[in-house]
Amino acid sequence: MTVKIEKNKSRINLNTFKVLLVKYGIFLVLIAMLIIASLLSPYFLTRENLVNVVRQVSIMLIVASGMTMLLVSGLFDISAGSVMAFAGILAVDISMKTNSPIIGILAAIAVGAAIGFINGGIIAKYRVPAFIVTLGMMSAARGAAYIYTGGYTIVKIGSFKIIGQGSVIGIPLPIIIMAFILVIAWVILNRLRFGRYLYAIGGNEQAALASGVNIVRIKILVFVISGCLIGLAGAVLMGRINAGVPTAGEGYEFDAITAAIIGGTSLYGGIGNIPGTIVGALIIGVLNNILNLMGVSSYWQLVVKGAIIVGAVLLDIKTKQTRIGK
Repeated sequence: MTVKIEKNKSRINLNTFKVLLVKYGIFLVLIAMLIIASLLSPYFLTRENLVNVVRQVSIMLIVASGMTMLLVSGLFDISAGSVMAFAGILAVDISMKTNSPIIGILAAIAVGAAIGFINGGIIAKYRVPAFIVTLGMMSAARGAAYIYTGGYTIVKIGSFKIIGQGSVIGIPLPIIIMAFILVIAWVILNRLRFGRYLYAIGGNEQAALASGVNIVRIKILVFVISGCLIGLAGAVLMGRINAGVPTAGEGYEFDAITAAIIGGTSLYGGIGNIPGTIVGALIIGVLNNILNLMGVSSYWQLVVKGAIIVGAVLLDIKTKQTRIGK
């Protein structure tokens, strides 16, 4: 009898350890990476470099906050990078014509919202897979960016660059914008009824529908919110590179998805949180930074990033199996 109790206790302790590992393991990974990076390069822990890491991931996190909401509801958007380029170029051009960066930024957000509305409407009303719709939009938005600029880069953006290069009391403006967006995203997912609806739809859409949730309206709205953030990220990106570049934004959608998945958001929906996405983005940022400090070729960095994406998906599958006790 005593042996049986001891076995049960050991099993409970093991299960508790697994649950804790699934819940907090990603934070341990980030801490380990910070330690390893500091040992590999004496420049890593300098204030300038750490601020640079956060600045580099700031734009990705603006996109990833919206992507986390989409993934929680069982959706995703692979057109984000192209929409960033189109919205960012419009922001730069309108800002130059009106001599008002604010109007340019609002234009970028409006364009992102409109594209999100189109994506969400087609996906929700006509039940077309998100992959197909956003794949088509990825091509269309990139083409629109080329058409709008004639394939050329807008090299003079005037005061618009402040959104990407400015600072307040020494803190880069992109980091301030990122922090504000992350707080808003956390509130949406954790304190609003809308956030509960997203988890419900991602967890079991039919059950959510039976509970009276307006699935179509919620899906369209989450795409609009994500679109607003994508448009804003496009404006910040153009300000940071000090030009309106039609090729900008490539790969941001996959970085955002990867950051969310590494942070514990499930590709299958119903699971995810903003703090996890922040940690996932920081892991990617630290990895990119240390590879740059070590002089690793950008080509090899693409290989590493691809491996991370595959690993993140495998981790998501394994985590899902652990949660359901397989």
